[in-house]
Amino acid sequence: MTHTIRCAWCGSDPLYRAYHDAEWGVPLHDERALFEFLTLEGAQAGLSWLTILKKRENYRRAFDKFDVERVARYAEADVARLMADAGIVRNRLKIEAAIANARATLELREQLGGLDAYFWGFVDGRAVVNAWQDIGQVPATTPLSDTISKDLKKRGFKFVGSTIVYAHMQATGMVNDHTVDCFRHRELAAG
Repeated sequence: MTHTIRCAWCGSDPLYRAYHDAEWGVPLHDERALFEFLTLEGAQAGLSWLTILKKRENYRRAFDKFDVERVARYAEADVARLMADAGIVRNRLKIEAAIANARATLELREQLGGLDAYFWGFVDGRAVVNAWQDIGQVPATTPLSDTISKDLKKRGFKFVGSTIVYAHMQATGMVNDHTVDCFRHRELAAG
């Protein structure tokens, strides 16, 4: 019987494993999904990613399936609705950040074509393939995530500190941070 080796962080939780196996580190170029990850990474600040994964469907419902145009039009009544929604993280700053980020995304779309062109432009459209031996070597931030974070803040984005940006880069496949013994490292590195 063969044993599938995964990154240590995903443990044995079925939801976490499914996310690790099918999504984490896969190059993502879908505008809606990139906005979703940016929102969820911001919501995760101070919490575990598993907590957010368990609330992901609630977030999709609460935030109109992460339709940027709709979220950008949210007003105070929507903030109140979201603050009353037990299915998401009810943190006013994080909710307001998601709305601000939708508005900033629309501006970014006009200036640079969108989140896909913006984020992937920092890595010339190709994932950075790292070769970490164990999870302890994986950084929380990099000089590149510092640069992107500063630029996003200048563009009006909120909850986009360097750690959040690096987690976004990992989740959306801009960097392959699967450890080298993980079966996904080889699969994703092969392209």
